Amino acid sequence: MDDQACPRCKTTKYRNPSLKLMVNVCGHALCESCVDLLFLKGSGSCPDCNVPLRRSNFRVQLFEDSMVEKEIDIRKRVLKDFNKKEEDFATLREYNDYLEEIETIIFNLANNIDVVGTNKRIEQYKKDNKEIIMKNKAKIGREELELEEILEIEKQMEELRRAEVVKMEEEAKKQKIREKEALIDELMFADGDAKEILSTFAQTVANKQEEAAPILPKVTQFSSGVKFTRGSGQQPLPLIEEGPLYKYEAPVQPDRVGPDPPSVQEIVNNGYLRHVRAETETEKAGGYSSTLPCLRALQDALSGLYHAS
Repeated sequence: MDDQACPRCKTTKYRNPSLKLMVNVCGHALCESCVDLLFLKGSGSCPDCNVPLRRSNFRVQLFEDSMVEKEIDIRKRVLKDFNKKEEDFATLREYNDYLEEIETIIFNLANNIDVVGTNKRIEQYKKDNKEIIMKNKAKIGREELELEEILEIEKQMEELRRAEVVKMEEEAKKQKIREKEALIDELMFADGDAKEILSTFAQTVANKQEEAAPILPKVTQFSSGVKFTRGSGQQPLPLIEEGPLYKYEAPVQPDRVGPDPPSVQEIVNNGYLRHVRAETETEKAGGYSSTLPCLRALQDALSGLYHAS
């Protein structure tokens, strides 16, 4: 918590748990109290870099690293104008070069590298591509409106569905009350056996519940209009027949072009393991043994000693 501190008043999150840090376009953070003090006279600049700031541009810091906040803000501003899509380019290579140019601009602005030249580059791009920028902004606006309409329709359908469920639950409660009252009247005034009346009543209620089981409307598509494909189709998934159980078979060693390596017993008895690190208790619990790498090394060393014409 000591890392999260206001650079001006030095208040930390540890001393003031309700401390709220805010950042501006320069990426340097200030607490909310210092922001209010900074703009008491109507204007102010950053205490760290002396960049002129606006009160309306301050926003709550979401990430611990203020440079991340700065890069996110720069990325949003740059992508408002650099809004071309892949279909606006003749080849994929041109589109990739365009994306690389965007990342270079964002990197330069975020790290204060040739800021003046980068801003001139942005202004020149905006002049050269004014029509395409306006066209893509209008297109993005239409897409956002369509998405909002879809979400609104989905919300209305969900509200109707909830209202229907609540109505059915209320009707079920009233029905239970009527059935209990009818049962009490029958027990009070009927001449039959009480056990038979209760069993008949329970059977009748069970039959009614089976007949009047609520069938809720099934959602078959996402809010974007894409239909579900898993579990909602008419055809059931095919059953996969299980094969025979796995049975271990020792691997067949290929013909070696060299002398036969020693066996595991010979490796242990002849002192091969003196130059090999012994396995730890954890490795031994997992089934590892130091004889295995030693045997592999000997097999590799002896496999090609003989010349095969």
